[in-house]
Amino acid sequence: MTQGTALITGASSGIGAVYAERLARRGHDLILVARDFDRLKSLAHRLSGDHGVVVTPLTADLTSAADLERVGAKIREDAGISLLVNCAGIGPNGPLLGSDPSDLSKMVQLNVDVLHSLTATAANAFARRRNGTIINIASVVALMPERFNATYVATKAFVLALTQALSTELEPHGVRMQAVLPGFTRTEIFDRAGIDIRMIPTEMMMEAGEMVDAALAGFDRGEVVTIPSLADSELWDQHERTRRDLGPHLSLKHAAARYRPRGEI
Repeated sequence: MTQGTALITGASSGIGAVYAERLARRGHDLILVARDFDRLKSLAHRLSGDHGVVVTPLTADLTSAADLERVGAKIREDAGISLLVNCAGIGPNGPLLGSDPSDLSKMVQLNVDVLHSLTATAANAFARRRNGTIINIASVVALMPERFNATYVATKAFVLALTQALSTELEPHGVRMQAVLPGFTRTEIFDRAGIDIRMIPTEMMMEAGEMVDAALAGFDRGEVVTIPSLADSELWDQHERTRRDLGPHLSLKHAAARYRPRGEI
C-alpha cells in the first residue's frame, strides 16, 4: 500500500536523489522535480522497478516563474501529495566579497524565494487537507554564520527560521515540518561550485546516504530540527532553551539601562 506521494525538488542528483530512493523504499509514490529530464527518467525507471511504486518525472527549472507555478499547481491540485522535500539549492564558489552579484542573486532566488513559494503553497494545501509533511534542507552554517559565504549562510538561516515558525503555526492543522541541517555532504555541489573536495578534511565529510538516513531517523523521532552530525542532543536543547529565555527581554517599553544617556534613570 502506498504511503502517499512525495514531491522532491532537486531530485536528479545528490541529496534529492537519495531522498527519492529512501522514500520509495518506504513505499511512497514519487514526483521527481529537476531540470535534467534524462536523469529523472533513468532514476524514475530504476526506483519504480526496484520498489514497485509510481514515480513521475516532472521537468522544471524552478527559477522560471512559469515552471515554479506549474509545480505549485501540482501541489495544490493533487490531493495525493502528502510530503514535500525541498532539496533544490545552490552553493557559493567563494566568499561574498568578489562574487558576481548575479550569482548571489540566483542563490537567493533558488535557496530562499523558490523554497518559500513551494513551502507556503504546500503549507496551505496540507492544512486544508489536515495532513502532510514539509522537509526543508537547510545547513549547519545557519548556526555558525562567521564560517562561510554570507549570502549562503543567510539563505540557510532563512530556511531554518521559516521551518521553525511554520512548525508552530501548522501543528494544530495536523501538518509536520522538519528542517535538516547537514554539514559537508559528498554531492555534486562541490564540482558545480568549482571546489576541490579534497581540501575538506575527510572527518568532516558525510556520505549523502548516511546523511539522509540520519535525517529520516530524526523525522521518525518527531524532530523539528535534525542535525545529522550532532551526537549530544543536549547541546541543541540548551541552545533552544537559551533562545527562548531571551524572549521576555526582546520587546519592552524602555531601552535597557546600558543604552540610556549617562545620568538618565
